[in-house]
Amino acid sequence: MQDINIRDPFILVDDGTYYLYATSSVGKAGGVAVYTSKDLKTWTEKKQVLTLPEGNWSRGNIWAPEVHKYNGKYYIFATINEYTKWKMSREDWPDYIYRATQIFCSDSPTGPFVPTSDMPQTPIDYMALDGTLFVEDGEPYMVFCHEWVQIEDGTVEFIKLDKELTKAVSSPVRMFYGSTCCVAEPSKSYVTDGCFMYRTKTGKLLMIWASFGPDGYAECIAESLTGKLAGPWRQQSEPLFKQDGGHAMIFTDLEGKLRLVLHSPNEGGLERARLFTLEDTGETLKIVNE
Repeated sequence: MQDINIRDPFILVDDGTYYLYATSSVGKAGGVAVYTSKDLKTWTEKKQVLTLPEGNWSRGNIWAPEVHKYNGKYYIFATINEYTKWKMSREDWPDYIYRATQIFCSDSPTGPFVPTSDMPQTPIDYMALDGTLFVEDGEPYMVFCHEWVQIEDGTVEFIKLDKELTKAVSSPVRMFYGSTCCVAEPSKSYVTDGCFMYRTKTGKLLMIWASFGPDGYAECIAESLTGKLAGPWRQQSEPLFKQDGGHAMIFTDLEGKLRLVLHSPNEGGLERARLFTLEDTGETLKIVNE
């Protein structure tokens, strides 16, 4: 994996194979490719599994694709940019662009994936990113980040989806602000990135998510005090990882070990996927070794 330049790595384990998904455009159209492996060491050449079709709400570049198996099918949750710029009220602030998470479906983890709708599932007036699937009491939800560029203090929020994952059937619910991060420093902006849900062996509901602290990009842990998406949520006092790496996800490998994958360093062109073994203490998560 050290030869693969990748941000926001996501690994699906399915039928004895590891699938590593990455951004991969075709021409001007955003897209997603997959690498496969049997041992997390040797990977195939990438294969294109999604290219944004004509007529989609946007054919811009894709960020942070992740794939979930749900009701016998495979779903890509992908962040897509659309480059119409809107000037923010603050002169020193970046221009706002449309950014949203859209869902795509396939019968196979190697595609081809097609949109469940030609519109994104996050609100079109949000600058939203990094949507992930979470099923609670049999109902599908998307947990996603509301971009700091639009609201200064970024948030993590959730929406309920219909059974076919074609559209949102609720309004967004805010879970917490980026400024609550355990590594947050006084700032004019607070980033929320890469939310991913995990339930511990004792039933505690955790979320790992990325922001910035004194040592660079960092992976934080939030916990729901009720064990439900609605929370309330509080931040654990210690980050999971703080040495300039983040946007992580968790999976169980083919040997039954709990694993964490993230990208590090957080510098354009140098990012690589890093694998760690995790310990689930029941109360929190801890990195054991690489």
